[in-house]
Amino acid sequence: MAEEPVRFAIIGCAVIARKVSRAIELSPNSILYAIGSRSIDKSRKFVKDNGLSDAIKFYGSYEEVLDDASVDAVYMPLPTSLHVQWAILAAKKKKHLLLEKPTALNVAELDQILEACESNGVQFMDGSMWLHHPRSDKMKALLSDTTIWSDHFEPPEFYESNIRVRPDLDALGALGDVGWYCIGAILWAKNYELPKTVTALPSVTKNKDGVILACGSSFQWTETKQVATFYCSFLSNVSMDLAIYGTNGSIRLRDFIIPYSESSASFDFTTGAKFLDRHIGWNVKPANVEVASELPQEALMVQEFAKLVKKVKNSESRPERKWGDISRKNQIVLDAVKKSIDLGFKPVELC
Repeated sequence: MAEEPVRFAIIGCAVIARKVSRAIELSPNSILYAIGSRSIDKSRKFVKDNGLSDAIKFYGSYEEVLDDASVDAVYMPLPTSLHVQWAILAAKKKKHLLLEKPTALNVAELDQILEACESNGVQFMDGSMWLHHPRSDKMKALLSDTTIWSDHFEPPEFYESNIRVRPDLDALGALGDVGWYCIGAILWAKNYELPKTVTALPSVTKNKDGVILACGSSFQWTETKQVATFYCSFLSNVSMDLAIYGTNGSIRLRDFIIPYSESSASFDFTTGAKFLDRHIGWNVKPANVEVASELPQEALMVQEFAKLVKKVKNSESRPERKWGDISRKNQIVLDAVKKSIDLGFKPVELC
């Protein structure tokens, strides 16, 4: 007899919820049970517009979703300024929490969320989908000592009015949105070892409300003498580049957050490269490594999260703390970048 799937509810009808609602339906161990918004009409419209099942419940408030005893877990794509309030309440209501990034406005808020999850025995995970793609595992197996450069750009049509650049809703702007991925990729490549020093680059663009539209930063690890940099922007042409340079090879890809294709993703890997005699060429060309994926990466994320939830529900294990630890380190470094910007691009020491 098939095991009962994890019943998900989505709180908030953000654009990204369209993608994750599909992922929940694609994941073999989960179902979409309910949608909650600030009005029942908006929840009903979300279900209709996305071709979801008529059996899905829709609620006109977030509280109603959290009060539904049949809901096992919630995916929460609310504006960042609302995370601490509703994430804590979800944990208190014993709902496992898949929280959209950035997880909070600062690490103090995230600590409140993680404490609520820990004390109520619920699983936490943030919505960084690329970590769950098999390509990431393949790249990790090839990594050596690294220096990293990454960037991520967004189209400009929303940069004065979109929710992500409104100080009352998502005050971190590009740093909290696309910058979250850049910081996450760097920490991932470093096995989540925090840098010694974080220094924002002296080139920041803000909108009229003071929200960051473009910024960058460098990180330094003193003992290994390694350096990483990133630049993120809402204003430039869309790109999602990641380059990792190590002592024995290099990895480069141009779609590290959202793969060009759902069924497979690739990266260029070069090792042992050197110039030919007289510097007239190279001895090797980058090898293109293709990695197949049975499900879209967002469905793999949901599947992994649901698997952890099921173990907790069946009393097989406590919630896996790894994912909260990853989010917290990401938030620590993000906070340091923002602090460096606020200090006029002075270095910020982390450890």
